[in-house]
Amino acid sequence: MTDTTSSTPERRGGTPIGARAAARLDRLPPSRWHRRLILIVGIGAFFDLYEIFLGGVLAAVLADQWHLGHTAKSWVIAAGFLGMFVGANVLSVLADRFGRRRMFLVNLGGYAFFSLLGAAAPDLSWLLVLRFLSGLGLGAELVLVDTYLAEFLPRAVRGRYIAYAYTFGFVGVPVAALLGARLVAAHRLFGIEGWRWLLVAGALGAAFLQLMRRRLPESPRWLTVQGRGAEAERIVAGLEERVARETGGSLPSVPEAETVPERKVPLAEMFRGDQRRRTVMWWIFQVLQTVGYYGFGSLAPVVLTAKGHTVTESLLYATLSFCGYPLGSALSIPLIDRIERRTLIIASALGIAGCGLAFGFATATWAIVTFGFLLTVCSNVFSNAFHVYQTELFPTGLRSSAIGIAYSLSRLTSVVLPFVALSVLTTLGAAAVFTGSAALMLLLCVDVALLGPRSTGRSLERI
Repeated sequence: MTDTTSSTPERRGGTPIGARAAARLDRLPPSRWHRRLILIVGIGAFFDLYEIFLGGVLAAVLADQWHLGHTAKSWVIAAGFLGMFVGANVLSVLADRFGRRRMFLVNLGGYAFFSLLGAAAPDLSWLLVLRFLSGLGLGAELVLVDTYLAEFLPRAVRGRYIAYAYTFGFVGVPVAALLGARLVAAHRLFGIEGWRWLLVAGALGAAFLQLMRRRLPESPRWLTVQGRGAEAERIVAGLEERVARETGGSLPSVPEAETVPERKVPLAEMFRGDQRRRTVMWWIFQVLQTVGYYGFGSLAPVVLTAKGHTVTESLLYATLSFCGYPLGSALSIPLIDRIERRTLIIASALGIAGCGLAFGFATATWAIVTFGFLLTVCSNVFSNAFHVYQTELFPTGLRSSAIGIAYSLSRLTSVVLPFVALSVLTTLGAAAVFTGSAALMLLLCVDVALLGPRSTGRSLERI
């Protein structure tokens, strides 16, 4: 076997294999293999939003069962996000060093294990510790989903297929919300409190998905950056053979102009030249988007109880609102490769701001559900657009680390958010919470408009 440890790219016909691997992947026609890939990888998005929903449920339910005060409720929501902050920083950097596939297995394994232990938590202290540790495992999940899919999918369908992947994941969210409402309403199932079953369900689902992911190949783009060109060549050649067989035709040729070689990139490159502008833009973006996107998902049950609804009613209304998540994700599919990414991000962010204001001021049940639903529709057009966009901002050798570090800022913001938002909710009401959220989303639009590059339809190596 050829030695693949050298950092010097192997060559074929005068062109580095590593340079050709990316172009060969980009020109492949979409196939059944690509669709199976987005299904297996994309379902992981479910667990991220499931955890956001779960934090709000636990805060609302345990406030009564364990007699939690304002600060304790905030910590129930924040503990998982604090773990995600640490996990996003650590596991995303490790994914650039040790590979995307390996970290896929590590993160979901850790999440499943500690979620299962969390279901047996005897008191608040144990629950917070185990929620932190499960969040640690889940922290890099969306970073890895974005990075892995972007590095495999042909550029012509990259945006649309990543949107499909998130749609698969988000279909389960309203189901999970309804399940949560049923379990909480029943209080106990087989003698065990309903909220504990929600943790068990998340753990078992993640463990099953991890088994499915064990057969995934490593990213050829990552392998070539590591100087492991022969391994990348073997994976790409096998994929070409499979796609040709599945599509029943010959594959397009690879233009030499497209063979742009990748290289290892030090982390400090994030703060040099053009990358510095993108890094600053994306750090600001991640801090601001948290309030508009994650704020609703994690705080909706608490906001609704503050409006005077019972816990059961609040979870039912949240369930109906959360039906907008898969619909918004599906709506993004025909838009995401036709509209420039940053334009779609700005338009959907304005929708989040407007619907959030209407939800905050609403008092009638029909208005609460309607504007909550429309907000989640806008949220997942926004979410899918920015998840594709962030994979296009940084080179392969830096992609997971740069995305993960920026993404961790959203998790850190999510730690602080419940303390600030619940204080504002208590003193000023829901309208004030969503007015502040709308203002921050407007700042986000200015940030992307001024600093964000164009990326739609371009090769990852040439953006």
